Amino acid sequence: MCRPSATLAVWSSAWLNGAAASDDVLDALQVWGEAHDFVAADAAAAEAFDLPLAFNRAATPVQLLLALRAQGAKSMQLLLPVPGDVRGLGGGGPFTEAALRIGEAVLLPDLGYGVVPEAIAEGLMRWTVYSVPMPGVLEYRPLGEAEHGLTDAIRASAGALQALDVASERPGVRAELSARLRAATDAPWPAGMPSRALRVLQRSQEIAAILAIAESDDPGGALSSSAALRRAEALRPLTEAVRNARYAAINEAVRVFAEQADRHP
Repeated sequence: MCRPSATLAVWSSAWLNGAAASDDVLDALQVWGEAHDFVAADAAAAEAFDLPLAFNRAATPVQLLLALRAQGAKSMQLLLPVPGDVRGLGGGGPFTEAALRIGEAVLLPDLGYGVVPEAIAEGLMRWTVYSVPMPGVLEYRPLGEAEHGLTDAIRASAGALQALDVASERPGVRAELSARLRAATDAPWPAGMPSRALRVLQRSQEIAAILAIAESDDPGGALSSSAALRRAEALRPLTEAVRNARYAAINEAVRVFAEQADRHP
């Protein structure tokens, strides 16, 4: 599973650049909830996107798509911020705070706006559009570099993960991993999605499932604070590599769709 912001970034980019229908975008969002509504966090965003302010009535995904087209949106970027890595967020403010709290966002750098999703009820995802007067410097991360980063992180963490001995303490760990992968939401992607990006996303999903198991305690067991710290240190390189890989794969797909449109005006 990737992130709701990844789905919005890729599918809206595909739609804006003629590679997907609006109904396809709506169907893709259904993976994350039966209903999606859009509101503005401030007056400038409300006026630019013709959206209601938060805590009033909400707009539909179709209204957002039409507003994106009317505003001439072409470029967007997935952000996956964590404390210590806030690339793309720019300075502080409501957008930065919301994106850090949720751990994801979509940035519209050419327009100076950002969108943050939040599940506010079962089956309901609310997306809030923020003004971003000074977007951060966007970092392009080559997909090959991110893919190699996954491999390097696995190698670097192998000894530490073995020392954690997750498999021996949880005999059913392989079956648990298989179950997690089967249960993971397979987000659909548009036709024309770069094959290497798909491969990196799939590998990231597999490693994320391993991390979820490694980070969880054996049922009925207790982990000392020192053991928990050692585990967190061992898993940190893999967690960071997965985040970087998803960041690179999604933003590469957005770039590809934009370039396809430039070649076929």
